[in-house]
Amino acid sequence: MNKKNDDEIISSSKKGLKKVVVYAVLIAMVFTSAMMVVFQVFEYRHDYRDLSAYMRERDDLNAEWGRLLIEQQTFGATAQIGSRAVTQLRMFSPPAAQTVVISLPMTSKQDK
Repeated sequence: MNKKNDDEIISSSKKGLKKVVVYAVLIAMVFTSAMMVVFQVFEYRHDYRDLSAYMRERDDLNAEWGRLLIEQQTFGATAQIGSRAVTQLRMFSPPAAQTVVISLPMTSKQDK
């Protein structure tokens, strides 16, 4: 009878030990899972911050590109206006012999 009690005690202690091991493994898995969630949230926030910085940089570059296009069109328009004036309106710069400088006489208001 003593042998039977010893077998039952060993069997129940093995079952208890298995439960402890299973609980320990489950707790370790839950802890690992929680740490992975924390790590993923950290990575997400870091990547989102980088994305926001890149979006701001893209917006700044697009604004600069727009300003450069306007500047290019302005410089191009000057040459286009000059060429149209010569071709369509037959305008030209007069030679120095045809240039007349007119000076206005001084009035009493300009003296004061």
